[in-house]
Amino acid sequence: MRAAFTRQGTIVVDTAEDPTPSSGEVLVKTLACGICGSDLHALRHGHEMVASQKETGGPLVYDADKDLIMGHEFCAEILEVGQDVPDHFGNGDIVCSMPVLLRSDGIHTLGYSNQFPGGYAENMLLSSRLLLPVRNGLAPQEAALTEPMAVGRHAVEKSGASSEDVCLVIGCGPVGLAVIATLKQKGLGPVIAADFSPRRRELAELVGADDVIDPAMTSPYESWQQTAWPKNVDRNDPTLRLSGVGPKPGLIFECVGVPGVIDQVIHGAMKDTRIVVVGVCMEQDSFRPLTGIGKELNIQFVLGYTAEEFANTLTLISEGELAVDQLITGRVGLSEVGQAFDDLGDPEAHAKIIVEPWR
Repeated sequence: MRAAFTRQGTIVVDTAEDPTPSSGEVLVKTLACGICGSDLHALRHGHEMVASQKETGGPLVYDADKDLIMGHEFCAEILEVGQDVPDHFGNGDIVCSMPVLLRSDGIHTLGYSNQFPGGYAENMLLSSRLLLPVRNGLAPQEAALTEPMAVGRHAVEKSGASSEDVCLVIGCGPVGLAVIATLKQKGLGPVIAADFSPRRRELAELVGADDVIDPAMTSPYESWQQTAWPKNVDRNDPTLRLSGVGPKPGLIFECVGVPGVIDQVIHGAMKDTRIVVVGVCMEQDSFRPLTGIGKELNIQFVLGYTAEEFANTLTLISEGELAVDQLITGRVGLSEVGQAFDDLGDPEAHAKIIVEPWR
């Protein structure tokens, strides 16, 4: 089969051995696979990412010097059913799955395994225990966005967001857009979104943000605080704490992952704000703890999603409650994956590019 390999810091198209399903597994044809920001990090900073994962006990551990077939946001068609696969799965079924393969020797993370191919290959192996049927005629390209949208859903669930919160999303790349879409699907808000990119601000509006801010023109933190505080209240009045008058609860999602942003969020936050760090920063970062202490801030770091959140996200997409089609800004074949990685560096050009290996 053909696949797009990560090889010594570049993307090359080559052939790989056709996989064979073991007991409890299915062989699938990859119909669509999204390119994730984590894949861009892995291509350029593979050794650093693996070292960090080993240090923290994370799942993305592989040999960055060896070939790797990435791709963990996928939708596929079953081609062959192995032994001991439930009868309700058969050839031709369209499915999604969490990107892991369950084997007797452990759990293999698809897309970050030197042994098993991810979604940038014509074929993959999936564990039948994790298969989820794609229903309602949902397009494979949209079903493939289950994984990144589940990341946003997990961040919202971890935040404990409620109808009382005034939410601010910093960064409107794919992760930030997933957070915004989830907040609005749950009927929460108001949701204020901020990004320097005009295209990303446009997408934030499309997925439901109530107010979209260009940080080059207006402070998103000032706009957010104005929304949270009662009208005609002097926020600088030192007697406010004694009077019991205060803002609605503040909730900030940091979805950028660039050094210095967490510090900016801490400085821009109101007292008692909850901060959820969703963006993946690959470098050392710093902030002044005393600022957070003085404001009694709560900082929550998040990663991934649960099996239930993944399944619920697919259901919401397939039932039309979570619109994702507007996030797809490009579709490429295997020979174009390398260029797509470069193109994703321009926020004005793309949000989510879908790889279609058989294209």
